[in-house]
Amino acid sequence: MARRALLSTVDNPHSPFDAWDSWLAYDMACGYNTSGLLARIAVTSEEISDSDYDLAVEHAIDEIVRENVSGLHIKVTKEVD
Repeated sequence: MARRALLSTVDNPHSPFDAWDSWLAYDMACGYNTSGLLARIAVTSEEISDSDYDLAVEHAIDEIVRENVSGLHIKVTKEVD
C-alpha cells in the first residue's frame, strides 16, 4: 500500500478522497479554490514520472501547510492500493 496526500481545509466536511465532487463544491462555494492554489505552488511537468509528479505535489502541499497564511489549509492522507 502507498500513502496519498491531498490538500484540504479545516472546515470542509467532505473527504477529498471519498467525496471529491462534494468536497470541490464546498471548497469553491467558500471561495477557497484550493486546487488552484496547489496548482500554482506545485512545480510539475508532463515530462516527469508519475512518482516524481506525486512527490512534487506533496512537497507543494507541505509548503502550503507550513506557510498556512490563511490558517485554513491542512494535509490529509490515506492509504491507497
